[in-house]
Amino acid sequence: MLEFLLVLLLLYLLSTRCRHGHPGLKDLQGWSYAHRGLHGDGVPENSMAAFQAALDAGYGIELDIHLLKDGNLAVMHDSLLNRTTGQPGRIEDLTTEDLKHYHLEGTEQTIPEFRDVLTLFQGKAPLIVELKPTDGNHAALAEAACKMLETYPGVFCMESFDPRCVAWLKKHRPEIIRGQLTENFLRSRNELPGYLQFLLTLCMSNFLCVPDFVAYKFSDRNSTPSWAVCRKLWKAQGVSWTLRSQAEYDTAVEEGTLPIFEGFRP
Repeated sequence: MLEFLLVLLLLYLLSTRCRHGHPGLKDLQGWSYAHRGLHGDGVPENSMAAFQAALDAGYGIELDIHLLKDGNLAVMHDSLLNRTTGQPGRIEDLTTEDLKHYHLEGTEQTIPEFRDVLTLFQGKAPLIVELKPTDGNHAALAEAACKMLETYPGVFCMESFDPRCVAWLKKHRPEIIRGQLTENFLRSRNELPGYLQFLLTLCMSNFLCVPDFVAYKFSDRNSTPSWAVCRKLWKAQGVSWTLRSQAEYDTAVEEGTLPIFEGFRP
C-alpha cells in the first residue's frame, strides 16, 4: 500500500513539472501589469485608450486575443460580444473590417486589432498575452499570434487556460516564455469537464506543456498544494491575478510573483 501511494505521489509531482531558467523571465520581473489595460472611469477594458493609459503610467499590460474569421487577431476578453459592446454574436465570427462597428462600453473606442497594440507599445513595456481559443482553434490561434510577434522588438510572454495552446508553444515555439493559467476550478462555476477541472486545479496538465510560469488566481493559490509544488520544487515563476487592492498587491510582490492588478494603481 505504501509503495502504491509513493508511486501516486511521484506521478503527481511529475505531472506538475515546469521549465526553470528561461533567460527572458528577468525582463518580465520588476513590472506591474494592468489587467486588460488601465481601464475604468469611462475607459473600456482591452481598449487602445486603456493600453495607452497603462503605457503612460509606466505599467506593462495583460491582454486577451481571439482569432477572427479572416485570420487576423483582435483584442477582447469574452468570445461573446454583448457584455462589452452591447451587440449579439461572437468575435470569432467577425472580420477585421467589422471591428470598427463595435464600440466598447458605449464609448468611441472600438475593438482593437492586436497588431495596433504592438505598434503602440513597440517594446516600451512588457506584454502578457493571453490566448483565448474557441471551437478547437487553439493551434491556429497560437500560430497566428506567434507569426505576428516574430518581428516584435519588445518583451512578451504568452499564456492560456487551455493547455493545448501552451503545449503548441512548447512544441513549435519553445523559445517563447509560456505560462499556464489556472484557478481552483473545483469551487467555481464553469463548463469544463470534471477531469479537466481536476487536472487544471492541481496543475497536473503541466506535463503536456511544461510552462515557464504558472498564473494562479490569487485568492485560490493556497487552496491546493500545487502552487507551492510548482514554485518550490520546479522553481517556476509565479504570476498572481487579479489583484484588486494594495494589500493583495503587496502580498503578491512579497511572494515573488508578477502582479496583475485592476481597479487601483499600485
